Amino acid sequence: MSHGDREKLKLLQRVKKLRGQLDAVERLLAGEEDCGDLLMLLAAVRGGVNSLMGEVLEMHIRFHLTDGAKEQIAPELAEDLIDLVRAYLK
Repeated sequence: MSHGDREKLKLLQRVKKLRGQLDAVERLLAGEEDCGDLLMLLAAVRGGVNSLMGEVLEMHIRFHLTDGAKEQIAPELAEDLIDLVRAYLK
């Protein structure tokens, strides 16, 4: 299994986890559950989506803007950009 395949599998596993969390949100909304539990679950979903977005953006920066890209940027600039994106998504 190549590095890219492992990364893709990891991202797909994150999506499955998010799907499970969203299913739990739906169950809580359909029932008579505590709003606090729903808010905590929604915060977890938001964090999971932000984390997934950060991973995909990092992969995009690393593979499309540095390694072998037509218009490369300096590796240091790529790392700065990744740090900036991750800070914004927190």
